[in-house]
Amino acid sequence: MEVDFTFPAHSILALTGPSGAGKTTLLRQIAGLATPTSGRVVFNNNQWLDTANSIHIPAQQRHIGFVFQDYALFPNMTVLQNLEFALPKTHKSELVGHLLETAGLTQLADRKPHQLSGGQQQRVALARALVREPELLLMDEPFAALDPDMQLQLQDLLLKLRRERPFTVILVTHDMGEIFRLADQVAIMENGTLTRIGTPSEVYLDKSDSQELIIFGEVLTIEKQGETLLAQAWIDGKIRQLTIPAKLENQMYPGAKFTLHYGDGEVKVSGRKDRPPTADR
Repeated sequence: MEVDFTFPAHSILALTGPSGAGKTTLLRQIAGLATPTSGRVVFNNNQWLDTANSIHIPAQQRHIGFVFQDYALFPNMTVLQNLEFALPKTHKSELVGHLLETAGLTQLADRKPHQLSGGQQQRVALARALVREPELLLMDEPFAALDPDMQLQLQDLLLKLRRERPFTVILVTHDMGEIFRLADQVAIMENGTLTRIGTPSEVYLDKSDSQELIIFGEVLTIEKQGETLLAQAWIDGKIRQLTIPAKLENQMYPGAKFTLHYGDGEVKVSGRKDRPPTADR
């Protein structure tokens, strides 16, 4: 693996690329859970790793939070106990209660992980990572297994928590909508190498309108303007701009995969159900 990059503090960097490219390995090396053969990791002018000078700061001393796709909660502990176990001795216990409230977990504090939905477990995992008040939060496809509405709820929660106390995030994701919604910068990784880094627009955006009769894609962002919807969608490996009738609003929402049929002056959507109702999870 040959990786060399820097990015601004208190920003969100999305790390994307094909499976097996080395994204998770890179996160583990930054966290101190794996050690590269050679290299350096410097965060906020603090050297966490420098193999040439035999510097290796242990993972527990790196002020890092880690959120996994599979939650990694302690199954024999309640929600409250999972957070309290992660709370450093130097931190105030009031922080646990604040994070429970902010994440909407107060009423679930006495439940164990097997009694929670996937979205609830991931909220616990996020709160547990932040109870350490990390300078850097590493997230490995944390929302990939959740339905679109729950993904949006947890993305909103992440942004809300960052507004309270800014911290830096590196997020591994394959979701273009997530990248455009959350990331300040995106880095593409292939075969252990970063091939491109920049803002999502710099890396992906193609402003050319698509005029194909049939278009397959995925909605990234959408904005209603009068009787039309202005959408950015992932189509044929590019981000493209689409103008869609407002009557399709319930079928065209961030994360929705679609087939658009252009013809006879109309646009129709097929292969999609309406936006799923928001459930209390």
